Amino acid sequence: MDAPVAVPDRASLAVRLITLVAIVLPLLGLVAAAFVLWGWGFSWVDFGLLVGMYLVTALGITVGFHRLFVHRSFDTVMPVKVAFGVFGSMAVQGDLITWVGVHRRHHQHSDTPDDPHTPHHHGRGLVGWLRGYWHAHIGWFFDPAPADLERYVKDLRQSPTLRAVSALFPLWVAVGLLLPAVLGGVISGSWAGALSGFVWGGLVRVFLVHHVTWSVNSACHLWGLRPYASDDHSRNNFVFGVLALGEGWHNTHHAFPTSARHGLAWWQPDASYWVIRGLWLVGLAWNLRLPTRQARADKRR
Repeated sequence: MDAPVAVPDRASLAVRLITLVAIVLPLLGLVAAAFVLWGWGFSWVDFGLLVGMYLVTALGITVGFHRLFVHRSFDTVMPVKVAFGVFGSMAVQGDLITWVGVHRRHHQHSDTPDDPHTPHHHGRGLVGWLRGYWHAHIGWFFDPAPADLERYVKDLRQSPTLRAVSALFPLWVAVGLLLPAVLGGVISGSWAGALSGFVWGGLVRVFLVHHVTWSVNSACHLWGLRPYASDDHSRNNFVFGVLALGEGWHNTHHAFPTSARHGLAWWQPDASYWVIRGLWLVGLAWNLRLPTRQARADKRR
């Protein structure tokens, strides 16, 4: 077992404010672009394609890659596993097996130097914290896969079907970009509509899903609330609880990593759990893993 590593002190207020600005500004820029282009470069069709593709691919990450494949927080039939494997791949965050391996490693070494996407341990002072933010938000994506990654994904490697889904990652990326283009062209009846669908439902959607889901790695380890005891700096953040479809309740998730539900309180929206619950209601999901009342009380700060 690895020796415990001290978690750095919380970032200063200035650093957390800079992080907030770095996350919020691109989102505000996207909203501003939509308003400026409304009527000639952005339409209700584009809006529908952007939101629809965002939900499909983000849920592919949150419900599929994360809660189903990484943490096995519920069981389902293989066709559902394949569907979520494809939807998650369309988010363009890496193939299924690599994504799962990196995330399992993150949980084993959370906020230690061996954590593949911690914002900590990147130097002291403002520059160190900014380097850490960049690494946690997007920089880790360009790092080579850890040499021991295979030991984290032995269960997925045993399934020929899931190996095939993972190996076909480039195909799913292409489908995720071409599908909104085709829909935009068919709905509008024009090539301009196809191009606009490709831009908003494809390229812009990829940016938005990346920015929001990777903000969980960065922002939710820097600012928010910590209602439960954990050995890291994971935090619950309401904004990303909404935008990341429940993934922003990050401290709760690190306290109960195998839970199918991250937003445990009635006022904590968790769209990903609502989807899982819906699958359960129609008999397509079972063995939903949830923390008991006593387990929650034991870890309450």
